[in-house]
Amino acid sequence: MATRKTSSANLVWDKKAPPSRGPQPALTASQIARVAIQVADAESLEAVTMQRVARELKVTTMALYRYFPGKADLLDLMIDSVPDSPINFGKPSLPWSARLKTWATRCRAIYRDHPWFLQATSVRRSIMGPNELSWMEAALDILAESGLAPQDRYPAFLALIGHVRGHATFQQIRTYNESPETWVSDLVRALKSQAHRFPSSLAALDSGVFSKGSTRAFDFGLDCILEGIRARVRQRRTKSRPRS
Repeated sequence: MATRKTSSANLVWDKKAPPSRGPQPALTASQIARVAIQVADAESLEAVTMQRVARELKVTTMALYRYFPGKADLLDLMIDSVPDSPINFGKPSLPWSARLKTWATRCRAIYRDHPWFLQATSVRRSIMGPNELSWMEAALDILAESGLAPQDRYPAFLALIGHVRGHATFQQIRTYNESPETWVSDLVRALKSQAHRFPSSLAALDSGVFSKGSTRAFDFGLDCILEGIRARVRQRRTKSRPRS
C-alpha cells in the first residue's frame, strides 16, 4: 500500500510563518481552503479539484502544489476551516444541558450549511485538526460540568456527535433530488398502499409527526441523550453516597 510522503496532520497543525527573506507567497493555505469551501458549498465535494480551485484563484494548478501535496491535504484544511472557533456556548452560569444543546445545535448548522462536510469527514484518514478538535474539547468540558464520570464523557460525546451526524445523513437522503415535502408525500403514499405491513409507521403518520419537521426530531433525540446523561450522573451519585 502506498504511503503519503507528507502527513496531512502536519499541514493542519504546523502552520509556519512565511519566510522573512525572498519572495513572499501570493496566497496562503487558508485562502486556498476558503475558495475550495465555496466551490464545495455551491456544487459538491466532487467539484473540488486542484485544477478547479486553481482556476477560481486565477493561478496555475502547479502553484497550488506549493501549499498542498494533494487534494487530501487540501480537504483536511477545508474541514478544519469550516467550524467557527468555539469560544463559548452560552454563559457559564447557564445549566450544562442548555450549553450542550447549543453546542449540538451549532454542530447541526455546520452540516446543514456545508452538505459536503458529512462526506468529507467520513472518508478522511487523518486526525482532526486543532479547530475541529477544539469543538470536542468544548463538549468534554461541558460534560465534565454535568458530573459525568471521566470515563463516560468521551462515550457521551460520541453519542452526541453521532446524533448530529445521523440527523445530517437522514436530511441528505430526504432531500436528494427532491424537496422534503415531496419525500414525505411519497412516503405517505407508500405506507398507505400497504397499510397491513406498516401499522406502527401509519400510527406515527396519523399522529402528525411527519409534518412537524426535522427540528422537532433532532430536539427530541437530543433531549433523550441529555436525559440519559442526567440519569447516569444520578446513578453515580447514588452509588457514591455512604451507606448508613
